[in-house]
Amino acid sequence: MSATTRDFDTRDVDRWIGVPLGGGRLKDPVCANDVRRWVQGMQNANPLHFDEAFAAESRFGRLVAPQSFCVCTDDSHGAGPAIQGNIPGTHMLFGGDEWWFFGPRVEPGDRIRHDRMLFDYKVTETKFAGPTMFSRGDTSYINQRGEVVAKQRSTSIRYRAEDARDRADYESQPEKQWSEDELAEVERARFEYYRSIHDLGHDRRLFVGAGEKLPTATIGPHTTMSFTTEWRAFLMSVWGAFEHDGGPSSLWDAGWLPEMDRDHEGAKLDPSQADGLYKGPSRGHVQSRYAQLIGMPRGYGYGATMGAWILDYLASWAGEWGEVVHSRMSYRAPALIGDTTTLHGEVAAIVEEPGSGQPIASVDVVMKNQRDEVMASGRAEVRLPTETRPEPA
Repeated sequence: MSATTRDFDTRDVDRWIGVPLGGGRLKDPVCANDVRRWVQGMQNANPLHFDEAFAAESRFGRLVAPQSFCVCTDDSHGAGPAIQGNIPGTHMLFGGDEWWFFGPRVEPGDRIRHDRMLFDYKVTETKFAGPTMFSRGDTSYINQRGEVVAKQRSTSIRYRAEDARDRADYESQPEKQWSEDELAEVERARFEYYRSIHDLGHDRRLFVGAGEKLPTATIGPHTTMSFTTEWRAFLMSVWGAFEHDGGPSSLWDAGWLPEMDRDHEGAKLDPSQADGLYKGPSRGHVQSRYAQLIGMPRGYGYGATMGAWILDYLASWAGEWGEVVHSRMSYRAPALIGDTTTLHGEVAAIVEEPGSGQPIASVDVVMKNQRDEVMASGRAEVRLPTETRPEPA
């Protein structure tokens, strides 16, 4: 290990490994408009999640949340367990997510609680920031019936903001200026993708084979407005929506820069002081001066949103009779203001699930920007229906 990585002091992190953690929990049950606002913020135009008339004719017979909604019920994007221990002067970016889904769906009226724990970490050298810690933490999402809905293993990238700032070359990453013709083409591509969701409707996706390509999903161009809309879709951004469950956590004492920290005392008078976006670790997403403070060229997107885009993409392709059972994705670069994002998928293999006899599609997913740079990639397993074996609602 080099001197620089040895100098990255993780002793305070060590004491949190394997410790059951506390955190925020929603005060109120999930409501239909929470789900609607979520899919609106994630630009997920699947009517199953916002149109009660369409949902009433579905296999569920009612409006249900998309599988990505689980992360919306947490107060830290599911990443809190991966941001434990104080490392002064550091910031955090998302490095990836692994999800397991166990069958139950979140729907209006549900109450979700969480089990949280720091899993492990490693320190390595990166071009972006020199000595960097990759830590993984687990969050399980459990409904009021005690059913585990999902488990998320989130990877956080913790680095010294000063080191990233010193290495940054902001002029090499100018914001793209889109022509009217280019914007029209982006809109055409977005409509084409949404049409593929509506074309499937309530039907089952059958006769899938290895090599089949999924429709391309197009999102963007990203703006300060779109990133703010995404942020406001997260229930943790609503003043007073969460309360602490009383368990231990060092999330708010992780070594954040003063400019990126929350003022919890000030928030007793002005809630925006601990809002996260106005003041706190997420302000760099929509304010370039704070983005550059942590080594980013300008406003940038949320890792949790990238994860939601991928889950929504897979689930909408599978249709209401299918579901994502596992997904493991690595995040390599953020969506920047001015960028577009496209998602591409290809079926790598089809196997029969033991017990149910249903097909499981292994799907390779790649997320890119308009420069053809890979933003995220990985593989997911998606359970598909058969003609003769309906799934229970």
